[in-house]
Amino acid sequence: MITRDIDAFVARARSLTPDFGPPTARAAFLVAPDGFRLAEQSAADNRYMAGAEVFDAARASAQHHELQRALAPVLPTVCFPGDPDTPDALFPNNVFGTANGRYIVGRMRHAVRQREATRADIRGFFGGVLDYAEIDLSTQEHPCELTGALVIDRARGIGWCGLSERCDAEGARLMHEAFGLRATLMFDLAPGEYHTNVVLAILAGRAALVAPAGFADARVRQALEWVYAPHCIVLSPDEHAAFAGNAIALSEDTAWMSAAAGASLTAATRARIEAARFALRTVDLDAIEAGGGSLRCCVGEIF
Repeated sequence: MITRDIDAFVARARSLTPDFGPPTARAAFLVAPDGFRLAEQSAADNRYMAGAEVFDAARASAQHHELQRALAPVLPTVCFPGDPDTPDALFPNNVFGTANGRYIVGRMRHAVRQREATRADIRGFFGGVLDYAEIDLSTQEHPCELTGALVIDRARGIGWCGLSERCDAEGARLMHEAFGLRATLMFDLAPGEYHTNVVLAILAGRAALVAPAGFADARVRQALEWVYAPHCIVLSPDEHAAFAGNAIALSEDTAWMSAAAGASLTAATRARIEAARFALRTVDLDAIEAGGGSLRCCVGEIF
């Protein structure tokens, strides 16, 4: 099922058991922020990006290295080199995704990001080293920026796909099929939002961090509450602005977000994350966040 019908989707989603697959990845991959700078094309529809004068490539590189060091004891974490011609490549989850023995290559909206999809080394890693089958969506015309636009509950095979300039309805359908999902809800993001994973995180299939201002239709928040109660955690505007919605669980007991996001959390939000049986870990990423994304955007998952 892929639909805009919230009631039909919720009825289907609530019937699904968490037997679709592992709720968290078995490994992760990163791309180093080599040549990190303002990408003017991306800035056209990413209001979270800072001005060019704020970018600090050396600090971003150091923070990115510390991110890999933090994640490596939790799960194998490989890092590919960056490319100065692709300044957004440190957010690889938009371009490459995996699911059950296959890898998917997304279709990026902007030409500066479309270059990332041509990387032979990353394709060779998935296709040659891991022997994953390829599903290449990068050459068709419909934007579908993978797990930026599509937030996936891997335990139950549920997709939450926000439509914007970065993903249209046909792109959503292509991703739904490529990831082999059981049910996907399509909905419009609020004006000014570019990716769903900035306003929604599904943590190990049992909790959701939700920034309700990110959805054009308030009923999407209600749908999330119906599916993830009692662990649908609503973020305040300040938490939303600090990238608290750009979080990820890489094990069943720990949620990750940036240090700025963690510092923004109220005591009530922290208590609700703990009630969902997650410890919270953070990494300083303020230099990287100048690029309009945060911790989850940096992490590509290998299932």
